Amino acid sequence: MTTTKLDLSGLKCPLPALKTRKALKPLKAGDVLEVCCTDPLSAIDIPNLVRETGDRVEIIARDEQCIVFAIEKTDRLIEKQNRTAGTEKGA
Repeated sequence: MTTTKLDLSGLKCPLPALKTRKALKPLKAGDVLEVCCTDPLSAIDIPNLVRETGDRVEIIARDEQCIVFAIEKTDRLIEKQNRTAGTEKGA
């Protein structure tokens, strides 16, 4: 398990979510991406993104200047795709 830090300070919506999505792609299951954002909308956008990817997220720090997310990469999206592919083959 590795932890990667991503500082997205100063970026406005939708850039924090887009850059977070890009940073998650090469990670392996169990790896953690720690993201620091200053855009208040990231408190909504990042959790929504993580819901789509199937990973896990929690806000580990939040103050007036910065929100820090810890996102754990999972393989749930792969499992979901495999189940969907299995359903399509049986149809």
